[in-house]
Amino acid sequence: MTTQTEAELRSPFDLHGRCAVVTGAGRGLGRAVALGLARAGADLVLLGRPGSQDGTRDQVVDLGRDVEVVDLDVSDADAVERVGARLAADRQVDILVNNAGIIDREDSVSVTRDAWNRVLDVNLTGLFFLCQHLGRPMAERGSGKVVSIASLLSFQGGIRVASYAASKHGVAGVTKALANEWGPLGVQVNAIAPGYIATDNTTALREDPDRSRSILERIPAGRWGVASDIAGAAVFLSSPAADYVNGHVLVVDGGWMAR
Repeated sequence: MTTQTEAELRSPFDLHGRCAVVTGAGRGLGRAVALGLARAGADLVLLGRPGSQDGTRDQVVDLGRDVEVVDLDVSDADAVERVGARLAADRQVDILVNNAGIIDREDSVSVTRDAWNRVLDVNLTGLFFLCQHLGRPMAERGSGKVVSIASLLSFQGGIRVASYAASKHGVAGVTKALANEWGPLGVQVNAIAPGYIATDNTTALREDPDRSRSILERIPAGRWGVASDIAGAAVFLSSPAADYVNGHVLVVDGGWMAR
């Protein structure tokens, strides 16, 4: 069988031979995405706080994939530059998934400058500069995938989450800006906007009977999403199946935005 025939028979979602970097893979969406990529054949580099990703690492090993854990606080600009430079020098990173994110629930009139900056530093500034460091070699060689986790609040304002909404609007904007620059160079840059997913970030909403009921009443699927609902979208956008998808924010929300 020729190499060309083998390539033609391979699934367009096959990620064997690819190296994927995932931030914040210790739990929730990040863990589900990392495991989804591993099941599709990718080897992994997990970036996150010390000790937070050991469980995910062990699960990736059980799936038979190579995995490296690197300690990184995405809000630390110097650390992002250092880790980004090292990975770019040591590996061919084919896929970058920007998942690390935090949320601060507070009345807008009470948000402090430090709290605002903390959310923006993790969700947007760190994301952009990691894209810069790992996207540069992708653009130079003419191939690569960048997938960022946006939010329904990339389109809406939310309630008591001004900094989070601002950061996630920014993620959508950065996604489109980089797609415009890097698309002609063979790099696809997209994002996923999860709906209401049962993770730590939504615990307060799920524990509020009135909010939870009002949310569920609007979701045509009739349920909260689970982290694995996002994994398939991440595999798709990371795979050859999405080679002509660029600058798109893919909503995975059970139909919330359709209402």
